[in-house]
Amino acid sequence: MKDAKVRLYVEHPLGEGQTVPLERDQAHYLFGVMRLGAGDAVALFNGRDGEWRAEVVEAAKRRGVLVCRARTQPVRMPPDLWLIFAPIKKARTDFIVEKAAEMGAARILPVQTHYTNSERVRQDRLQAHAVEAAEQCGGTFVPEVCDLQRLDRVLADWPEGRQLMFCDESEAGGSSALSGVVASKAAREGQGAGPWAILIGPEGGFSDAERDRLRALPFAHVVSLGPRILRADTAAVAAMTLWQMALGDWR
Repeated sequence: MKDAKVRLYVEHPLGEGQTVPLERDQAHYLFGVMRLGAGDAVALFNGRDGEWRAEVVEAAKRRGVLVCRARTQPVRMPPDLWLIFAPIKKARTDFIVEKAAEMGAARILPVQTHYTNSERVRQDRLQAHAVEAAEQCGGTFVPEVCDLQRLDRVLADWPEGRQLMFCDESEAGGSSALSGVVASKAAREGQGAGPWAILIGPEGGFSDAERDRLRALPFAHVVSLGPRILRADTAAVAAMTLWQMALGDWR
């Protein structure tokens, strides 16, 4: 069997000898777009069972069947990191979700803030972008993309023990509070960072009331993202890079 040149996310359980029926869109992609046929290999993952090399045993325009032959890598779970952000323009929101999936977010939460321009998001479309990003980057885990929630409600239901990296644009040029966290006992001993979240604001920034509330939270760490105020999509990538380098699985 040839090496797999296509990776595909499926909901079906994976294991040696397991047959995997394809949905219509998946069959069209593999056989109509990628021109695969019987005997060709496809890399499959479902976020639970690792990545498997599967063989095409039935190929048709609207259906198909694959059979798992061998596991090629175990599931690699990301750090327990949430990315919380205010949706912006469609293409930039798509970009944030894609990069969050690539960079190791475990959960992605769009939130409505006082200055958020978008009042709704297509959760199913954003989840599809997260799947596509995982397929392209070689990941074996797909983060959950939640539906839009109000920021104040997210903070009111905040889980005990989860720390928050609050990226405040008013701190441009200041020092990162993560330096103190990295110097903590857990970080020095190489232990996991534990549950965390990153919060990125909307294009208009946070309101004074939101900023005051966030700064008063005992679990919030105010962080600067450098000497310049960044666009929201750029800020998401910068913040995830800082966190991953300091506390995540890039260390």
